[in-house]
Amino acid sequence: MFLSRLRQIYARYMHATVEFTTQVLKCDPSSISFPPTSDQPEITSQETLDALKTAVHNLVDLNQTVVFPTETVYGLGALALVSNAASKIFSTKGRPPDNPLIVHVSSIAMLNSLLPPGYTIPKTYQILMKHFWPGALTLLFPRNADVVPTIITASQPTVAIRMPSHPVARALIAIANAPLAAPSANTSGKPSPTRAEHVHRDLNGKVGLILDGGACGVGLESTVVDGLHDDGNVRVLRPGGITVEDIERALRKEIHDVAKVAKVLVHKRDYADEKIEAAPTTPGMKYRHYSPSVPVTLLLTVPSLSGTQTSVQLSGYIDSLQKETPGKDLKIGVLAATDSKIWNSLDSIDGVAWYRYPLGLISEPSVIAHRLFDGLLTLEKDGVQQMLVEEVEETREGLAVMNRIRKAASDTIRVTLS
Repeated sequence: MFLSRLRQIYARYMHATVEFTTQVLKCDPSSISFPPTSDQPEITSQETLDALKTAVHNLVDLNQTVVFPTETVYGLGALALVSNAASKIFSTKGRPPDNPLIVHVSSIAMLNSLLPPGYTIPKTYQILMKHFWPGALTLLFPRNADVVPTIITASQPTVAIRMPSHPVARALIAIANAPLAAPSANTSGKPSPTRAEHVHRDLNGKVGLILDGGACGVGLESTVVDGLHDDGNVRVLRPGGITVEDIERALRKEIHDVAKVAKVLVHKRDYADEKIEAAPTTPGMKYRHYSPSVPVTLLLTVPSLSGTQTSVQLSGYIDSLQKETPGKDLKIGVLAATDSKIWNSLDSIDGVAWYRYPLGLISEPSVIAHRLFDGLLTLEKDGVQQMLVEEVEETREGLAVMNRIRKAASDTIRVTLS
């Protein structure tokens, strides 16, 4: 019943056309600091303070959306506890109504204001918050039905919450004195923006204000963790900026009895949950995401343990693409590790205009994660007709990188590099 009503609201907003003159205001993250004993920011730049006050006016007084930088990606923010404001996130992005939102807070006090009365934060969460808040970690909490609107959680009994570490994001929330719902600031399904210009190219005229705080540091969305199960284990619903190895290390450091250390289980790697895939409790689980406007092919080059998938020569695959566009050079964008063997293979293939975007060294998956979305959006801007993305090892940040590539790709093939 609720989802049916939500879909009606969503359809009404989707057909409403709201045009904005999009304003971009600079914010200097280095001018913002939070004293250890205060939840309020100190801001030394008048330009940054004025920009934040303008953003707060749009959010609180006008109930409009505002784009702001976080350490992960740029977010499209609105008041999380005001349904009318939050609904504008869905209409602006074209976001399905059953895709829940993450709520962003600036302090532990603000977090506690969202939780059910008398709720005690689990020991595991206390450890993770100690190590990774503020930061790129989202935790699932029980939803307080008297506070958090159902539009935020898509009628789920839990709400996803995080405290961003980006100075602009945290200061904006603190000055607004209100939690903000903030998915990535892009048309639903496209690659997430990591620079203000990415947002402007996509949402110009659809949002009133973009706070430009420079490039995002992490470059991929937050890790989402569910630690509410009776078995005490930690389930990673979406890998992201905080790695599985980071989480395991923090738990082992704080819990000295090895037998009591929670297991860290990754969805679709260590377990499956069809129920949560059909009705997700957090973003990034149900729908295709992160896809540019041209086809993306995932190239498998890491040796497979199963060895069941047939491998083809890269040159042969490119030849098949060329046959689909005869008579002209094909513009193909390639994203791969800087020290990948793939670059030498490209030079031997004729009839292709190559657009290369090296992602970083194989040994530095955090750099690859940081550059992935910028690479997809840059090659899209360059006008390529096809993108090829080479896989990386699924360790550390590589797990999150592969999660995003798989959701972006329309095709996957195993190739042999000459």
